Amino acid sequence: MSGTIKVLLADDQALVRGALAALLALEPDLEVVAEVGRGDEVVDAARASGADVCLLDIEMPGIDGIAAAGQVRAALPAVRTLVVTTFGRPGYLRRALEAGASGFVVKDTPARQLAEAVRRVHAGLRVVDPSLATESLVDGVNPLTAREREVLAVALRGGTVAAIAGVVHLSQGTVRNHLSSAIGKTGTSTRAEAARVAQERGWL
Repeated sequence: MSGTIKVLLADDQALVRGALAALLALEPDLEVVAEVGRGDEVVDAARASGADVCLLDIEMPGIDGIAAAGQVRAALPAVRTLVVTTFGRPGYLRRALEAGASGFVVKDTPARQLAEAVRRVHAGLRVVDPSLATESLVDGVNPLTAREREVLAVALRGGTVAAIAGVVHLSQGTVRNHLSSAIGKTGTSTRAEAARVAQERGWL
């Protein structure tokens, strides 16, 4: 149909993809043309299906939705991306927009609002959940460096400093320095707490 907006859905939960597809199918100007369950499948599927807008979950196998948004922007600059996630964290919002996403909404957004968000993103506008936008301004910029984020992400899985150092290919002393800095920036007292706080704020 002329004027139809072609939508790709990327979510690792098949039930969620099915529910989103069913909701969007009720809109006469929206058509779901592809569904994928991995972040690293988004670009190829968008290219093959001719998608106009990609709806991306954040936590997916392969790569996450934020990284996928960056890949879409690089490979298919005319395609818009809208992050639709359970995790309404201000840090995620900031990272998604920096990666090139055109919008960020949470999954409990009413169906009509979600459909309108797709239309607005397709029209070249930016759509952001208002409460998250406010929180993002209050919380400020992610204070962690790229290396600190990398070290904390590994620390989330547990293990010794030596084990973390082996994964990130740094010396144990450098890892300790990064962990100490991250603990200070998050206002915590242990690396486990620092990793948890950073994850809750969407900084990882």
